[in-house]
Amino acid sequence: MSFSWPWALLALLVVPLLLPARWWLNRRRRRAAITVSSIALIRAALPGRTSWRRRIPVFLFLAGLLALAGGLARPQASVAVASNSTSILLAIDVSGSMCTTDITPNRLAVATDAAREFVRAQEDGTRIGLVAFSGIAGLLVPPTTDKNALLDAIDTLKTARGTAIGQAILTSIDAIAESNPGVAKTGVELGDPVPGAAGDYEPDSIVVLTDGSNTTGVEPAVAAEQAAARRVRVYTIGFGTTEPAQMVCTADQIGGESLFGPGARGGGFGGFGGGRNREIDEQALTEVADITGGRYFRAEDAGQLSEVFDDLPRQIGVRKQDVEITVWFLLAGVLLAFTGAGLALWWNSRPQISP
Repeated sequence: MSFSWPWALLALLVVPLLLPARWWLNRRRRRAAITVSSIALIRAALPGRTSWRRRIPVFLFLAGLLALAGGLARPQASVAVASNSTSILLAIDVSGSMCTTDITPNRLAVATDAAREFVRAQEDGTRIGLVAFSGIAGLLVPPTTDKNALLDAIDTLKTARGTAIGQAILTSIDAIAESNPGVAKTGVELGDPVPGAAGDYEPDSIVVLTDGSNTTGVEPAVAAEQAAARRVRVYTIGFGTTEPAQMVCTADQIGGESLFGPGARGGGFGGFGGGRNREIDEQALTEVADITGGRYFRAEDAGQLSEVFDDLPRQIGVRKQDVEITVWFLLAGVLLAFTGAGLALWWNSRPQISP
């Protein structure tokens, strides 16, 4: 909790001064009490007053004053709130190994199904972008609220050679920079990442799904440092098993001339036949997540991958923000003070009797 006007907390010093004032008033009241000849008869006629009935109103009233004094300082609490400005960049690995059939029918088919379900499940207004990467990385869909455009792009994903995880992260950063002026494009030297609280992160996040390790381009850790310097979280997903299996692409998964259509360089991958699975570089993916303040997930089948995608909105759909809670302090203070005053009037309405 923080305070916009911390100097106003000096008002709390007024509360302890009320205690000696109450003691002085009680002494005056006892001096002015009525003297009667038969105190025993009067006491027998009046209901007894226990000590807690005398103290509870005082404590409630003082607690109310403390809350009101705290409200003057305009307290703020850091809470998780939904962010309408959030952009989620999905970076999906389309290297040849994504045709491996250890997960039926193959990894790419299951990954694209999970991505489709993730897009459909998001609330209207959530901006999602799509990056595909193999030996190169390309932005297929800039951050958009058009779910149909995203679903159509996912349907066109095709395999190609290589795995450029680091380049996929850099491409995603540039896509975020186009819509968020608070994020600088790659190539702009920002220095080392500055550690900070969760509330200092940008609302935009990157999700990287891959089944292997970086084989070309910039190293993932180097790209992660670029993301961290821009306060952009990167969540990584390692997908697949370590069991040997054939790599079998369907006809619509084969890359043809290239991953990104005619004219771009980079041959397609016609992975019909056996192959050796490349192990997921979990160390590198975990390092990327740790550097950027994200999280690493492991999924070995369709069910686990669906669970990961279901969990992502809770991970990246909110951000920390300081929210003023002065009104709650004022409401609590007024309620406590009036309750204490009311109980005092109710329980102490009869006159004091002294001999």
